[in-house]
Amino acid sequence: MSSSWLKKAGLTLLTASLTFSLGAYAKDKPGEGAVVTPLKSSIAEETFQTLLVSRALEELGFDVQPIRELEYPAAHIAIANGDGTFLADHWYPMHIDFYEKAGGKDKLFRSEIYSGGAVSGYLIDKKTADKYKITNIEQFKDPKIAKAFDANGNGKADLTGCPPGWGCEQIIEHHMDAYDLRGSIDHNQGSYSALMAGTISRFNQGESVFYYTWVPYWVSAVMKPGKDVVWLEVPFSSLPGAGKDVDTTLPNGSNYGFRPNTQHIVANQDFVKKYPFTEALFNAMSLSSADISAQNLAMRDGQDSDKDIVRHTDLWIKGNRATFDSWLKAARDAAK
Repeated sequence: MSSSWLKKAGLTLLTASLTFSLGAYAKDKPGEGAVVTPLKSSIAEETFQTLLVSRALEELGFDVQPIRELEYPAAHIAIANGDGTFLADHWYPMHIDFYEKAGGKDKLFRSEIYSGGAVSGYLIDKKTADKYKITNIEQFKDPKIAKAFDANGNGKADLTGCPPGWGCEQIIEHHMDAYDLRGSIDHNQGSYSALMAGTISRFNQGESVFYYTWVPYWVSAVMKPGKDVVWLEVPFSSLPGAGKDVDTTLPNGSNYGFRPNTQHIVANQDFVKKYPFTEALFNAMSLSSADISAQNLAMRDGQDSDKDIVRHTDLWIKGNRATFDSWLKAARDAAK
């Protein structure tokens, strides 16, 4: 057997091996070389959800850049314009106006439910609720009740509210007029975490507290609804914008004034069309509200640095590797 034949056979085998390897690599990393820019709001507790999407995209070969912070209205517009790739915390229907104003489905892709079961509304401490028999926010028209929650001496109840740009602030502001509460309630806005820190401090000192929040979120693990605090109902359904005719009554008959929300991944439509397997990925991803709450509570308990949140993400992936791999498989199968 001649050496030239051996060399030729060897080259053929090497070429075949390289072709197979490159093909397998392309299948595993179909996004190789493409740059992705994740966006999120200033809510630190949304970093975990965002990092999970980033990690999945990284394993598909994308070059994922550090997360950029933009509040929801600007983030939707940035993604529509291609200045960002995805947002992992589009709240539906709360953010529907942001979505439509940014171009709707022509500019934005919205996934199936990423996380569900989000309920929001107004709460007060149970001690004061029981003392004055408060069950409905309309009762704040009574000066005696408003004064019970007055933290600065102006005779109006102090509501720890929703920062501008989140979407919930528009609903609260609408409620102030719809229920004729402007003269009874001050809607305090600013850094939500700082305002809630003050609210919790007052609660721990035995003072009356009145605040807006949502679940899943760590606040309800510190001040537990039904035990420490109670939800307030609204006198009737009333929402701004596209939701003006929507009934906010929950299946159990309670009406907290806000629609239940689901969280979705919103991405640039052109990006998804160029890399259609990302649609399969985004639609496959699903995260339980219990897992989000657990991670958020760890942050509340002091594990809130960037390194901590990265570690939480790594631990979640390690403990749920089969689920994580099923998301990747959905994308890789779609990329065939």
